[in-house]
Amino acid sequence: MEDDPDGEWRFELDEVDENGIVQPEAEPVEPESVELENALFVAVGAFGTLLVVLSATL
Repeated sequence: MEDDPDGEWRFELDEVDENGIVQPEAEPVEPESVELENALFVAVGAFGTLLVVLSATL
């Protein structure tokens, strides 16, 4: 491994595994469109959670 002209290392220790192999950076996650089925599951889950919390407090 060579030093940069600024005296800094090219890779940090957390970027290199025990064999000295540099792990590639993960590709960024791209947002997708919201599907109706997934939105309904989230809404039903949130509503169910509210019911449980409200029933426990009353």
